[in-house]
Amino acid sequence: MQLAVLGSPIGQALSPVLHRAAYQALGLDWTYHAIDCTPHRLASFLGEVDDTWAGLSLTMPLKQTVVPLLDRASDTVVRTGAANTIVVADGQLIGENTDLYGMTQALSDAGVTTACGVTVLGAGATACTALAAAHELGCDRVTVIARNAGRARQFLGPAAERIGVKVRITPWTEAPAHLEAELVISAVPPGAADELEPLWKPAAGTLMDVLYRPWPTPLAQAAATAGRRVIGGLPMLVHQAARQVELQTKCPRPPYEDMLTAASAAVHQLDTTT
Repeated sequence: MQLAVLGSPIGQALSPVLHRAAYQALGLDWTYHAIDCTPHRLASFLGEVDDTWAGLSLTMPLKQTVVPLLDRASDTVVRTGAANTIVVADGQLIGENTDLYGMTQALSDAGVTTACGVTVLGAGATACTALAAAHELGCDRVTVIARNAGRARQFLGPAAERIGVKVRITPWTEAPAHLEAELVISAVPPGAADELEPLWKPAAGTLMDVLYRPWPTPLAQAAATAGRRVIGGLPMLVHQAARQVELQTKCPRPPYEDMLTAASAAVHQLDTTT
C-alpha cells in the first residue's frame, strides 16, 4: 500500500519520517512519500487515487480546501472545517482531523485536562482546532488574537458556532492584555509571534506553541522565563500522526514512542545541518 503527505511547500515535512518509523515497527511493507501539491491541483490528484492507496496526510494550505472534495467527513472535520487526514476505503475518501486528537493528547500528557480561560493566537485551520480543543477542555469562551480580524470573523465565527464555543476576536495589538489566560495556544507560523516575547508578565498558566522547529521559539522561551508551563509542537505532531496510522492501518496500538524517537532524531539532524 502507498500513502503520502500533500502540501506546499513540503520539503521539510516530518510526516514521512513518522509514518515510515511506524510501518517499520508494525512490520508493514508500505510506502510513504512527500508530494508537493497546491490547492488548485488537489482535486485532480485526488481523482487519481485508487485502491493501491491506504490514505493521505494533508498539511497547509490544503486542510480547508480538501473538505468539499471528500466523500465522507468525520464530525470533527465538519465542526472545525479542516481535515488533515484521508482514509481510502471502499473507493471513498474519508476525511478526519487528527490534529484535535494530537493537541488534546499533548496537553493531557503535560497535565492540562481542563481550562477555564483560553487565548488563541492566529486564525487559520490550526486555530479552529484550538477552538475545538478549548471546548473539550471545558472552556466555552475563547479569545482569539488575529492579525486580520475581519478574516478571522469570517472563518472562525462559523467554526465556533459549529464547535459550540463563543469567541471574542481582537486585533493583534491587544495581545498583551490576554497573555495571562490559563491556557494560551499559539497557532501562528514561525516568527509571527516573536514580537510578543517581551510582553509576558510573571504568572502561572500554560503556553502551547504548535511549532516544533526552531525550538524553543522566542515566545516559548519568554513564557517559560515568566513562569508558564510550556508545551512544544512535536508531541502534538507525533500524536496526530500516530492517530493517522491507527486509522489508515487499522492497528489499534500505533507505536508512538518509535515515532517520537524518529521525529526527535530528524529534527536534531535538521538543526545541525542547517
